[in-house]
Amino acid sequence: MEELLNIKNLITSFKTEGRSFVAVNDVSFSITKGETLAIVGESGSGKSVTSLSVLRLLNESSSSITGKINFQKDGKFTDLLKLPEKEMRKFRGKEISMIFQEPMTSLNPVIKCGEQVAESLRLHMGMNRQQAKQKTIALFEKVKLPRPEHIYYTYPHQLSGGQKQRIMIAMAISCQPSLLIADEPTTALDVTVQKSILELLKDLQQEFGMSMIFITHDLGIVSELAHQVAIMYRGKIVEIGKAADVLRNPQHPYTKGLLACKPDFKVRWKSLPTIKDFMKENEDGSFSPTGFTADPQNKNLLESKEERALRHEALYQKEPILSLKNIHKVFSVRRPGLGFGRDHITAVDQVSFSVYPGETLGLVGESGSGKSTLGKMILRLLEPTSGEISYAGKNILDLSGGEMRQLRKKMQVVFQDPYSSLNPIMRIGEAIAEPMLVHKIHSSKKACKTATIELLEKVGLQPEHYDRYPHEFSGGQRQRIVIARALSVKPEFIVCDECVSALDVSVQAQILNLLQQLKRVEHFSYIFISHDLGVVKHFSDRIAVMSQGKIEEIGEADQIYHSPASEYTRKLIDAIPKMSLV
Repeated sequence: MEELLNIKNLITSFKTEGRSFVAVNDVSFSITKGETLAIVGESGSGKSVTSLSVLRLLNESSSSITGKINFQKDGKFTDLLKLPEKEMRKFRGKEISMIFQEPMTSLNPVIKCGEQVAESLRLHMGMNRQQAKQKTIALFEKVKLPRPEHIYYTYPHQLSGGQKQRIMIAMAISCQPSLLIADEPTTALDVTVQKSILELLKDLQQEFGMSMIFITHDLGIVSELAHQVAIMYRGKIVEIGKAADVLRNPQHPYTKGLLACKPDFKVRWKSLPTIKDFMKENEDGSFSPTGFTADPQNKNLLESKEERALRHEALYQKEPILSLKNIHKVFSVRRPGLGFGRDHITAVDQVSFSVYPGETLGLVGESGSGKSTLGKMILRLLEPTSGEISYAGKNILDLSGGEMRQLRKKMQVVFQDPYSSLNPIMRIGEAIAEPMLVHKIHSSKKACKTATIELLEKVGLQPEHYDRYPHEFSGGQRQRIVIARALSVKPEFIVCDECVSALDVSVQAQILNLLQQLKRVEHFSYIFISHDLGVVKHFSDRIAVMSQGKIEEIGEADQIYHSPASEYTRKLIDAIPKMSLV
């Protein structure tokens, strides 16, 4: 096969506060024409910086790139690092294109979607406005956008996440590049939307004969998409080879850990394996393997069907802690255009179920299915249009504002985005202690600080973190902070709303293990909201599947997963990338 890209000894560093930080450390790999290379690693591993280095999109005043990035065009290799900026612009978009992780921040919010794609065609292909418009509409049809002529005139905020990602794909392929770089293009998308995006990328790659660098932290996606895979850790490639070989027989302990972190659809681990199980950090900063194996033959690591059945038998003999009866929610929205009429949208449609003390009920469905709206109504952050919500035998919809504030000590929530859930100018110790002070959990500020430090340690953080601000923490650490804040008022019931959907699989495993441990020790009840049925199946006792505001089916988690009664549930399960170590 003919080589398209060859990277040798790539080193990318950043200057910050007078110091230099190496983000990509001596990375080398090559890609042949028509091939897909997946670069896999956790946040901070250097995979995105590697791709930005190829396109030279980093700020030259604060970064340094050395090595060789040889790209083949018309039978001749060019070192992209040696090109002047004016020449480099001829490669960006036309020869090498990129799909970024978050389409909403990648698209200009004040320019219509069609015009943003047409701009690239006019710039690189020399088309006039009419030609660029016709080509853009044809591209929208190719990426399977509904009503492409209409979408040409829409703004990004008027489209769903999956539709915005398709706009980005249309823009990336508009000039038929030789190399497409896709940086986490399906992170935080529904599994069904993710599946359709991956199938679209495969079809387009075959049609145009493109090579592709696919950046992800999910090895399940790699198994369905990539020819080669490179595993990155702390700026270095620790393992590289054919995707099938690396996934079936990983050699590096970090790769073994990444594979084991993802919930397995064939077995039920008592506690998900994490990277730390496979690698031990030495005093000099290096790592060595621990010898641990995620062996499904080791029955001590798994929850057996008998253990689960006995636990459920005891669980469901109790009285429900939460009961919903015919919950209905209708939103009134203004009609688009110049008229004054309003439309009524049913978000939740006559939903009824119960949650038992110590139970985790998984609530799963695609975006727009009504699951987050339902979670907010349970906490009375939204008021239902009709129905009853009973907690510990009381209809909470009848409670006054003061009575509801008292109940909030018992009912807490962990939201999807921990950064927007925390005040950026408040130290995290103060953020955790604030609910204790409001609800007078402890007698003094000193007692609240002591309790806060205990909570930080309970969620795997350190006492010295008390005085730090949210921006000083990683996504996984911020999620731990939000969990600590929810625990600060000693609740009985917690709603987890997509609280692990945007996290690396290794951090996701740590958070899920933490929530399970807290459930066993503190006897919490959870409603766990997610669009990822694989994660929900691992974490939940029962699963309720929602679609278009209604409950499609509800039942024991393993039964729902292995024997779904609804066609919609089967579609969700089929969309999950299947990869098992068993």
